[in-house]
Formats: sequence, structure tokens, C-alpha cells
Amino acid sequence: MSVVIPLAYSQEPEDISPQIKTIIEGSNVPALVAAAVLDGNIVSHGAAGVRKKNDPTPVTKEDKFHIGSCTKSMTATLGAMLIEDGKLQWETTVSEVFPDLDIHEDYKDVTFEQLVTNTAGVPGDIQPDLWSSLWQRQGSESAQRMQLVEGILQAPPAYKPGSDQIYSNAGFSIAGAMLETITHKPYEALLAERLFNPLKMSSAGFRAPASKDQVDQPYGHTKSFFMVSPVEPEPKGDNPPAIAPAGAVHCSVLDFAKYAMFHLRRADEQILTEASLATLHETIDGRDYGKGWIVTNRKWARGKALTHAGSNTMFYAVIWIAPERDFAAVAMCNYGEKEGFSKCDEAIGYLIKKHLK
Repeated sequence: MSVVIPLAYSQEPEDISPQIKTIIEGSNVPALVAAAVLDGNIVSHGAAGVRKKNDPTPVTKEDKFHIGSCTKSMTATLGAMLIEDGKLQWETTVSEVFPDLDIHEDYKDVTFEQLVTNTAGVPGDIQPDLWSSLWQRQGSESAQRMQLVEGILQAPPAYKPGSDQIYSNAGFSIAGAMLETITHKPYEALLAERLFNPLKMSSAGFRAPASKDQVDQPYGHTKSFFMVSPVEPEPKGDNPPAIAPAGAVHCSVLDFAKYAMFHLRRADEQILTEASLATLHETIDGRDYGKGWIVTNRKWARGKALTHAGSNTMFYAVIWIAPERDFAAVAMCNYGEKEGFSKCDEAIGYLIKKHLK
């Protein structure tokens, strides 16, 4: 008996680089990459532009781009894995994980779930003196995160935990510190072991992707006095390592697409149960933020859509997932200004129109 293979499985991904090139032509965006997933396969991808302004080296679909706050859903996903392992619960509190820490009374019962849903009372902005000290990067990355944990949890919450929802990098960073304290492994090593390696995200790593004084990967770019300028990878190519669980991952557009496939239950190795994935995609108390995901509705998605954007002010990335359509689209660029945001959104719009008739 013959087997009919769906079209999405029978063709190589379409190269949409010419269309991506058209999107960024005449703009300040040095480079943009994008990809789409449909029915469990990467069906199109493209790359256009250069790794570094005033350098001719072109980007490729294998190049690594910083994904900023798209890291947040990875931290929540890592938490769900430890919950399935029996090492953590959504209701585990900061005082249980950090019993020797001097924690403000109003923070003691804050849970891991509240931290990864931005409902923990953690402020949206880190206090200037603490933020300045984190830039000193003293000690190991885990030690720097504990410096952040102590600085936040010893002060009063910005609001009563559970009563509001305020987007917070510090909250996710505390969640990451909880995970590495429980496992006795640095957050970076833990995420690589439990997420990147099983999903074969071989390009994934942390911080700015390029090497200092080399154009081996894309550079991030900023704009000042009407001039677009590349930023050296270190020391200012990314935020302090203390907030890595909130936004420090880099990867290729193809590996970013693999991550989207995982959340569509299409990964080669499904490393979370369907029940845990569903929990990650749920909102809290009817709000629009799940566990590292903005949860909304779109007509083109035929219902629920998951999305998140991320920027370390030098790169920008965005991901959209439509579970009912078994579809996802991702886009990344090496420009952290609003024009970069709009060009990535334009690429996402192109992919939606192309693949969802």
C-alpha cells in the first residue's frame, strides 16, 4: 500500500532570503533572519544583510542572534522539567529554597509560579545602586545572581504579591537562581543540559554571540546621534549575567524554530508532558501573561496564540506560535531600536500570509 506524504514533509524548506532582503532594504537594520514552522517542519527560512555595519560579511541562516526576553519561557520550561522530576513545585517558595537568606516578610511566601508569571511583587526596574553593582560582574555567574536575589528580596515588594502583574526581569532571575540552587548546577549549564541538548539546538548559548574583535557572528547595534553603530560583544554587548534567566540566550533562527516546534509538541524528543506544556501556556487569573508567554487570540491563529519579544537593546527577536494551526514564525535582527522591531514584525506578517491561506 502506498503512503501519501504531506507536502510539508516532502519538500525542502523554501529559501525566502530575497523577500527578507526586500524587507530591510533602505532601513537601518543591518541584518534580519526569519523562519516558519508548519505541520512539524521548518517550511521556509531566510537571511539577509551583514553581521556588522561597515563590514561586508553576510549573515547566514546558521548565524546566532540574541533573543533577549524570549529566554523567559525557557526558564519557565526548565522549571516545569524540575517539577516533573519531583524536585520543585509551582508552589515552592523563595524562603524554602533560600532558608538562610534574610528575606523581607512580605516576600517569604512568594512562589516559583508567581515569579515566572510576573505576579510576585518584584519591581519592574532593578534599583539603580543594585543594577550598578551587578555591572561589576564580581564572582561566578551564580554568585552574581545571588547578589541580585539578596538585593531584591531583602527590600519590600513593589506591590502585594499576587495582587498585580508587573513585567520583571528580576523576577525571572530569582526563579533561575532557585533552579540552580535546587540542582546545584549553574543556570547556563542546566538549560543547555535539559533544553538545548535534547532539542539539538547546537547553536544555542549565552550573551552576545560574536567574539571580541572578530566578525565571526552578528554584532548587536544601537543608534546614537542618528548613527547606527555596532557594539563590541564584551563587556557591553549584553546585560549583566545576573539576569541571564530573564534574557541572555542566543541561537540561530533554525534553532529558534526548533524551540517553537517543541512548544507545538513537534520536537523529535518531547521532553515535557502535554499536561506540563498546557500549564506553561495558561494565563494566571485571566491576565494575558502565562509562564514566560504572552497569551492572546488572533483570527489567523484560529484562537489562542503564544508570543514573546526580546531585546537586550542591541538585538531584537520575536516568536509567534499558533497551536490550532500547528504553525509558528520567528524573526531576529541585530538592531535594538524600534525600526528593528517593525522589520521583524513585517517578516512575521509575511510568513503568516505565505503559509496560512
